[in-house]
Amino acid sequence: MIQELKEYYGSQFELALIEDINSVATFMEVPAGQDLIKPGQYIKSMPLLLSGSIKIMRPDADGNELLLYHLERGNTCAMTMTCCVGNTKSEIHAVTETPVKLLMIPVTKMEEWSSKYKTWRNFVFTSYHTRMMELLESVDNIAFNNMDERLENYLNDKIKILNSKHIYTTHKEIAADLHTSRVVISRLLKKMENINKIKLHRSFIEVV
Repeated sequence: MIQELKEYYGSQFELALIEDINSVATFMEVPAGQDLIKPGQYIKSMPLLLSGSIKIMRPDADGNELLLYHLERGNTCAMTMTCCVGNTKSEIHAVTETPVKLLMIPVTKMEEWSSKYKTWRNFVFTSYHTRMMELLESVDNIAFNNMDERLENYLNDKIKILNSKHIYTTHKEIAADLHTSRVVISRLLKKMENINKIKLHRSFIEVV
């Protein structure tokens, strides 16, 4: 695993930190569609994503969920770090969108490494900032964009994450991510197809 760590983080972390991560982290491979963190759960480890994509969602009182942001290679979750440090229950739902490889780092190491390694401290602060900017973008998207624009932004984000113009998902899943109804999404997707922005296939959406 240390070779993978050097490959992914050799330019970002010093060798001593990489060796520390290697000595305490638990390596996991998780298929797509699996829960990693559930609302109300105490978090004892912080994920460090090596490959793949994870959806971070926020549930409401009725059990519906809103997509906040995605985590990709090299990312960690600011909300997870906050729960780890504060020993509070999770208020997010993390689900693997694609197969992922990740390292789970014990929460006890976070404070130790923050004082011991400048690169780790910078990584944590940068992660907080990046996630905050993504949260603000999500809020702006909801507040200032209509559902047509939100859907188009959602599909464009999917293209970047999956590195493919073929998006294998259902109308129901998109509706859940955008906190709306399947009927609304189906209507908007048909509208996008009529103006040649997408092509609707039986099991996937093709972005033109």
